[in-house]
Amino acid sequence: MKIDWFTVIAQIINFLVLMWLLKHFLYRPILASIDERETNIKKQLLEAESQKKEAAKARDEFNHKNEIFDMEKDELMRKAAIEAKNEGDRLREEARNEANELKEHLEKAFAEDQTIKNNGMAKRIKGEVLDIARKTLKDLSSASLEGQTLEVFLNKINGLRADEKVKLSKALEGGEPILVHSTFPLSKKQREAIRTTVKSLLKTEAVIEFKTRPELINGIEMLSNGYRLSWSIKDYLKPLEEAVGIES
Repeated sequence: MKIDWFTVIAQIINFLVLMWLLKHFLYRPILASIDERETNIKKQLLEAESQKKEAAKARDEFNHKNEIFDMEKDELMRKAAIEAKNEGDRLREEARNEANELKEHLEKAFAEDQTIKNNGMAKRIKGEVLDIARKTLKDLSSASLEGQTLEVFLNKINGLRADEKVKLSKALEGGEPILVHSTFPLSKKQREAIRTTVKSLLKTEAVIEFKTRPELINGIEMLSNGYRLSWSIKDYLKPLEEAVGIES
């Protein structure tokens, strides 16, 4: 078989030209497009990986914050429970103290009220007893008792101590009259007996005025410029009245 070298060479040249044309006009744009696409895919993969890492980081931060929130929530709930318990204990203690204070106040008020009532009742009873005693002594007064009262009073004047005599003498220096009060009206003879006794005591004349005072309860008193000398059953009742706290 005879080889046509011209044809062979021509075919080779055609193949080379075709390869150059394919490489220049077809393979290079395709390869460039493939490289660009590969680059874009790598870039997208890198971006996706970055986003995945960021998402994982955000998820971890979110979980961490949730854990912190849960811890803080539990701590706040624990503190709130403790504070609520403490406040409840404080309020109960305050209520208990107020109740005890109110109870003590009421008991004290009740005791004071009972004391006042008892004291008032005792005073009324004692006052009634004294009133009965006064009335009885008044009812028992008689002419003989009045005469004995005057005799006791005159003996009391004659029995004055020296310092009492000085006080009476000084009381008369003001020139004021001597007032003699008696439960019963004094007779002329009884008045004269008082004048004679006073004159004998003071060694001088004195102006004496006589008045009746039934509240003395069978008694006689002598007053002059602040000086007082008396004898009456009321004087014996007065310490008893003071002892039971009753004003006469």
